[in-house]
Amino acid sequence: MSFFITFEGIEGCGKTTQIGHLTSFLKKNQRPFLLTREPGGTKVGEKIRQILLSSDNAGMEPMAELFLYVADRIQHYRQVIVPALREGKVVLCDRFADATTVYQGFGRGLDLAWIEEIHARVLENTKPDLTFLLDLPVEVGLKRAWKRLEKDQTREDRFEKEAVDFHQKVREGYLILARKEPARIIVLDGMKDEQTLHREIVSHLPGTIRG
Repeated sequence: MSFFITFEGIEGCGKTTQIGHLTSFLKKNQRPFLLTREPGGTKVGEKIRQILLSSDNAGMEPMAELFLYVADRIQHYRQVIVPALREGKVVLCDRFADATTVYQGFGRGLDLAWIEEIHARVLENTKPDLTFLLDLPVEVGLKRAWKRLEKDQTREDRFEKEAVDFHQKVREGYLILARKEPARIIVLDGMKDEQTLHREIVSHLPGTIRG
């Protein structure tokens, strides 16, 4: 049975760590899965990612930023996600459409209804079956993110360099989405230790995946 799971949250929330734990869990249970990410996930998407996440492009217009994410998502959704779901796989995606809604909508101030309409057309009204939102204070997340970047050679730091107020808007945007779709978006306390969070994530998976 195919199942589409996304992970969301502010910078430094621990998404990547929890995705790693879940992939190990699926391997152990011999459940076919695909791990992917946005931006990225395709050859075109990885090039777009370099543009979007590099602080060399700090002066990018919000609407240009939005359409780069949309271009990335079209390639990713059609070339990677849809085929994997048709093959009956569990798809794990590090960020998806919710990220654009909160970063470019709540964060940048672009029209939310317009972003929703674009996604409806691009994604054919497809939404993840389950979304895990790792929530924690902005200051804590940014501190973690910068600690990680000190060891990272890619320098994907354009969003980390945004003002704290921007990240506060993003966090609140995520929580607003979660209140609108509580059945899909599961809010988890990102301050908890990683093993506790992993157990909570597994507890929310359908029985067909937990085994």
